[in-house]
Amino acid sequence: MKKIFICSLFMILTAVSTHAINVTLTTDDGYDNVAMVQKLQNNLAALLTEINAAYQQKRDLNLGHLPLHTPKFGEADVKDELATLWDMTHFQCDDEEVVDRLWPMKDGTFFVRQIPMILDPDGEVVRESTFQEVAVTFDRNGDISEFRFALDAQVSESMEKCGNVANVERRTKILSFVERFRTAYCRKDINFMNQIFSDDALIVTGTVVQTRPNDLGQANTKVVYNRQNKQQYLANLRRAFARNKYIEVKFEVLDGECGVTQSQNNPNVYGVRLRQEWRSSNYSDDGYVFLLWDFRDEDHPEIKVRTWQPTYVGPKSGGNKLKQEDIFSIDDVEEMIQ
Repeated sequence: MKKIFICSLFMILTAVSTHAINVTLTTDDGYDNVAMVQKLQNNLAALLTEINAAYQQKRDLNLGHLPLHTPKFGEADVKDELATLWDMTHFQCDDEEVVDRLWPMKDGTFFVRQIPMILDPDGEVVRESTFQEVAVTFDRNGDISEFRFALDAQVSESMEKCGNVANVERRTKILSFVERFRTAYCRKDINFMNQIFSDDALIVTGTVVQTRPNDLGQANTKVVYNRQNKQQYLANLRRAFARNKYIEVKFEVLDGECGVTQSQNNPNVYGVRLRQEWRSSNYSDDGYVFLLWDFRDEDHPEIKVRTWQPTYVGPKSGGNKLKQEDIFSIDDVEEMIQ
């Protein structure tokens, strides 16, 4: 009883010092569990209110009183996710009234994915835009189980419209795991990377090299591809995480694409093709990423292949952009592992 009173008192004091966030979640007509929707609204409102209080008071997040999922062995801890993102850059919900779409999943979990956040403009990570949307997942009991940076609206809308590729449930799963993958780079989460790549994963990275001058003294540039296995890639990734104070990864869809393709050989294998911007404290690049996902285990999909190609083969000022037909497709990538 005393513990409940202390938690309630803390929430009252927080609400007094900070405007409480009101949350309204909308659902399709087919979902009618009013009590669960109300619980999800209250839980999300409590988290957003605490985030705003911590931001305004310039302190760490106090997560002990919040309705957060207790992880089982091998699961990610949402407290760790929040703390790591908070260490990277502080953020706040700029809207006192949040209205968002609730997605009930067949496995009994729920998620919302367009919660508006303003990132701390004084943080070293924020250079261009301070706006960032957040996605939140709830477990079957309505507790918050995951908090991650969402893909921007253009990417998510394009992937959600891939109606001829997969059903809504599968598209939602693909989008969710791509967001987790992107957030893992930002959090420098090597454990997630180790789990998400299959043991026999192939990593292909393109590097621009200059050829020797010909008899006329003219030199050309071309892309040379280097292959790595999972352990080699993770070793390089560990070094990148260690030497960079921050890492920011952004994804964009290619013009005219939905971003997702389904394998003709295996209906549980999907390709995701995106343009990636990588920016960190001592390095940046711009290129095309292709991820070959194996969704035979719906809750634990694996990346079988990751490729990266530079956006520009020569000087950017010269407009030497990689040709559309040279950007890897699912057919190209599946041939690599045959």
